[in-house]
Amino acid sequence: MQELQAAWIALKLGGMIIVPLSVLAVAALAIMLEKAFVYWRYARLSHDLLNLVETYGFAWADLEKILSGLDERHYYKRFFEVVISNRHRPSWWTESRAADEAQLIETALAKRLWVLETIVTAAPLLGLVGTVIGMMRAFQVIGSDGVVNPTAVTGGVAEALIATVVGLVIALIALFGFNYFSRLQSQTMDEMERLGTRLIDHIRLDQEGR
Repeated sequence: MQELQAAWIALKLGGMIIVPLSVLAVAALAIMLEKAFVYWRYARLSHDLLNLVETYGFAWADLEKILSGLDERHYYKRFFEVVISNRHRPSWWTESRAADEAQLIETALAKRLWVLETIVTAAPLLGLVGTVIGMMRAFQVIGSDGVVNPTAVTGGVAEALIATVVGLVIALIALFGFNYFSRLQSQTMDEMERLGTRLIDHIRLDQEGR
């Protein structure tokens, strides 16, 4: 309890710049939580689905059965259903439709990541603004005859340091979040492309066997 109270007092010393920094912190946290939910709910690849596609010689009905159990917004379901619905057309046509759907999925996965990237840059700059304001307040109480109010000076320095630290902490958290979800997006799209190739190969085998 005392630690929380001390933290609250420290934030109050940070001055008004803590308000926009808090907004950035809340925005970064909200985006990271939303991304975590999206990947957990709509971008997870089940072992059954993965193992089925990896066999090459699977029955399309089996694939459709597994996909029917997934949410309509599931990204792998969206991607696979585009391939399935076009499997009787020439393979080049199916590949084109699959590439279009993959592009839409990649855009959806990248949604709002730019905000995290912006926070990585904006938070330290806001902290620097707080530093400058705090130092200005500290120097304002220093008269020509020396320090007039030592408490006011140290308070201004504390405000400067706290704003800097808060800005850097927010930027670091946002940076880790941005890098993690960017890498997760890349891995998801690579896996989707790899499995899409499996499906196209299956279609080619079916067409050659006619």
